[in-house]
Amino acid sequence: MATGPSTQRQVVALGLHLFTFEGSPVVVLQAAARSRYGQDEPRLDVVATDPAAAGRLLGEIRRLMREKSVLRGQVISFAEQSHSGPPSGTTFVQRPTVLASDVVLPDGVLDRVVDHVIGIGEHREALRAAGRHLKRGILLYGPPGTGKTHTVRHLISRTEGTTVVLLTGPAISLISEATELARALQPAMVVLEDVDLIAQDRYEHGPQPLLFALLDALDGLDGDADVAFVMTTNPVELLERALAERPGRVDLAVPVDLPDDEARARLFTLYAEGLPLGAEALHAAAERAQGMTASFAKELMRRVVLRAVERGGEPGDGDLEVALEQLLSSSEELTRALLGAGTRTSEEYPTD
Repeated sequence: MATGPSTQRQVVALGLHLFTFEGSPVVVLQAAARSRYGQDEPRLDVVATDPAAAGRLLGEIRRLMREKSVLRGQVISFAEQSHSGPPSGTTFVQRPTVLASDVVLPDGVLDRVVDHVIGIGEHREALRAAGRHLKRGILLYGPPGTGKTHTVRHLISRTEGTTVVLLTGPAISLISEATELARALQPAMVVLEDVDLIAQDRYEHGPQPLLFALLDALDGLDGDADVAFVMTTNPVELLERALAERPGRVDLAVPVDLPDDEARARLFTLYAEGLPLGAEALHAAAERAQGMTASFAKELMRRVVLRAVERGGEPGDGDLEVALEQLLSSSEELTRALLGAGTRTSEEYPTD
């Protein structure tokens, strides 16, 4: 059985345990899940001479399961839901390493996000003592390719020991299961990428609209639960008015817009790290790339390296100029659009 992104351990698939608990002899039958025999979940049967002792033993086992869970403090993603209902499993994900210096956003934006997601957790005891709630929700919105996912990866990087559940694509339908897991393994973070898909496909994943399922999941947690919901979206209007009509579920919305001139220059310098490119050439390229995104800068530097490899030399300013000309050409218009360039700013996304 996997116990982490790169670790495993042997476990008992079928076993009989005989011991005493609180002075009473007990027998515990442990059986792993066997889907082909109709048993989709692990099973634990307890037999004891004292029924009350058996109940207390089960309670202690449940407590230890939460405390010692191999999922605690890990980054995990849920597998796509099977037709029979429950998730088919979880996958451990390596916790990323993304420094604050690797996240290029307008001044103050990253600090606001970090203070809300991480700062509240760091002051959990003081907030609880003051009767304040810990549960929080944050929405990062704006054009694609501007750094929302990179910001989320930075948050995950900085929260070592926090359980993180990633939900993307069809797995968003598992929001209720993710919330229950986060409740049991807090402090926890539930990440929902491209949450606008909930609104787009709200009638395609069962009888309950997914957007309402998300809101119900947020409602279902007690205020003192140390769980952060981090959501990203491009077109914020697709969330309709549901979030505003049920206030308190998302308590901070942060626009992540197209980089300005200074931010774009920083992005070009960041993604050119390790390449022998001149500062003046990078600055000139950034000035020409008006309205371009972090994704554009990343792809540009890859093309610089590829061009140098193809001609059998080291990357240089000439490679940067040619690669930029190619990406800015009319034949690459769709490519630029797919990289998020030329899209609307968050101020242009209607909210009503």
